[in-house]
Amino acid sequence: MQKEQAAPNDQEENEAEALELVLFQVPECYVYLIPPRKSAASYRADEWDVNKWVWEGILKVISKGEECIIRLEDKNTSELYARAFLRKGEPHPVEPVIDSSRYFVLRVEENIDGRLRHAFIGIGFRERTEAYDFQAALHDHMKYLDKKKTAEEMEQKFQQTSLVDYSLKEGETLVLQLKNKSAEIVKSKVSEDNSPEKKANQKEPLICIKPPPPPPGPLSPSTGQKSPTNFPPNLNLQGDSNHKASESTEDDSKESISSGNEITQDIPDDDFGDFQTAS
Repeated sequence: MQKEQAAPNDQEENEAEALELVLFQVPECYVYLIPPRKSAASYRADEWDVNKWVWEGILKVISKGEECIIRLEDKNTSELYARAFLRKGEPHPVEPVIDSSRYFVLRVEENIDGRLRHAFIGIGFRERTEAYDFQAALHDHMKYLDKKKTAEEMEQKFQQTSLVDYSLKEGETLVLQLKNKSAEIVKSKVSEDNSPEKKANQKEPLICIKPPPPPPGPLSPSTGQKSPTNFPPNLNLQGDSNHKASESTEDDSKESISSGNEITQDIPDDDFGDFQTAS
């Protein structure tokens, strides 16, 4: 049973690996035989006879897994003429010339009798837009490889972190220590106010003392009787009491004087001292 289940899985993996995606295709591509490089300088298209190409056909850029294959095929039979491989960590198989944007040097590979052989040929496009799209397709494949690598690294990190068990075991408790935010804010403000830099920058405030109010004027009953409105509001009760006391004393004095006069008037005249009667 396990062998039967493993067989379909192998078939699915092979189908996934055999999946090809065409990134770029052009119906007209020209192949040139180029002279060997004599120095470390870059290739130049003017050294070729660009009007005499050795082959003409279809160029395809195919993405297959992590490989990018550049295939040169016949227009009519789709027979393979040559191919090159773009792999991660290996030299780039396409090198542009320095005197034109439509011509490139392609490093092709071929397995002959179990041995991998390579050669350099020149390729050219009729339009500049085709040459630009050719380079963009190769660049997109390299970006795809970079994103795939970063995704694999992130997956490995996630798997490593997911293996850690953060669940509470039997008998374990979780203690949370909550701090008072208001006290922390007050402490931070006090520390900021007491900082030496703030003290150095802070100027000493000027102390302004308001002068005391003037003392109230002397009070007298006569002034209270004449102009009671001159007293301050807080002394109205005292002024009224003094005024009433002065009036009561004046009334008592008047009553005593009048009672004395009445007594003197009511006393009858004695005959003592009447010298006429005595004579």
